[in-house]
Amino acid sequence: MIPYTKKILPNGLTVVVNRDRASKLAAVNMLYKVGARNENPARTGFAHLFEHLMFRGTREVPNFDLPVQMASGDNNAFTNNDYTDFYITLPKDNIETALWLESDRMEGLDITPAKFEAEKKVVIEEFRQRYLNQPYGDQTMLLRALAYKVHPYRWATIGLTTDHIAGATLEEVEAFYRAHYRPSNAVLSISADIEEERMLELAEKWFAPLADHPADAAAIPQEPAQTEARREEVERDVPASTVTVAYHMGGRTEGDFYTADLVSDLLSGGDSGRLYTHLVKERQLLSSVNAYVTGDVDPGLFVFTGQLLPGIPPKAAEAAFREEIAMLQTTPATAYEVEKVKNKFEANTLFGELNVMNKAMNLGFYEMLGDLELINREVDRYRAVTDEEIRSFSSRTFRPENSSTLIYNTKK
Repeated sequence: MIPYTKKILPNGLTVVVNRDRASKLAAVNMLYKVGARNENPARTGFAHLFEHLMFRGTREVPNFDLPVQMASGDNNAFTNNDYTDFYITLPKDNIETALWLESDRMEGLDITPAKFEAEKKVVIEEFRQRYLNQPYGDQTMLLRALAYKVHPYRWATIGLTTDHIAGATLEEVEAFYRAHYRPSNAVLSISADIEEERMLELAEKWFAPLADHPADAAAIPQEPAQTEARREEVERDVPASTVTVAYHMGGRTEGDFYTADLVSDLLSGGDSGRLYTHLVKERQLLSSVNAYVTGDVDPGLFVFTGQLLPGIPPKAAEAAFREEIAMLQTTPATAYEVEKVKNKFEANTLFGELNVMNKAMNLGFYEMLGDLELINREVDRYRAVTDEEIRSFSSRTFRPENSSTLIYNTKK
């Protein structure tokens, strides 16, 4: 159990704190409720661009990293389709350095034309290196575009095209900053061996003076139910062909999520998972295989993917995936394999809670989901999944008309 105290400041900032008596470090996590899903389809990649810009300095602090380093700390950030997360770890006695820096860049980011142009070049180069000029780099982008036709999950965090970042104006970026980087759109979460009341006092000291500037959130179009199978084949200069099949499933807070997560662990929970055992070791169809859930806030995807061995046609892998699905839909899982994956989930959760930054991040994440108490209920939710729910989920989800299949072929 992770004890916590939550407070919402008058300007709308949500603060969640946890006292971790075992750690000498403080973890300060700032989550902004902005990701790729909040972007204009004609200007994608902005949330990721801002992850970079937020480290380019403010009017008060030209070099963000220097005060962190002087406080013996470390910091980083990440962006996904649903939110952007900034985090700092440092000795607990220096916690105010982190709070000062985060409060400063929430309001005082200094986006000069020179900094803006420099960071645009960095992001465009990252797009090219990671997604366009790397083997399998565009695979996820192609799958998203195939599976989603309306929802903004149809593009990756990096964006749809480099043209969107290249053509962005300073005025557009400043408007994005004002709309999303504000107290009422953020969650500050802290874990440290400091009295919770004291942490709340420090949060109020550094963030209460900031003015909020509410902005109406643009409606996010919801993906309609898929009614027919989709398929795409591409040819790329890669060492081996791959087969990926994605099925639409519910969002992160829906009850089926835990069933889906458990099913993915049954299928690909290491070398003893069903897919590796059956398709790699026994039948020797694939050199590697995986099944995973995307875990998105809005309805996401359950994905099967495998890399073909030489001479194996894609249809053989597709047929093998269907056989594994049929087994899930009709044959009860053994008590042993279900208990094994449940134990693994619980162990991973408990070990994760030993890390002070994991606790701070998770407190922010579950508050963002709108169910903070879920942080202490997830193991129970996972353990409560029944075999009947596994078969029901598999029957409702793994339907041909709900599938998007991407065949990624090597060049002939």
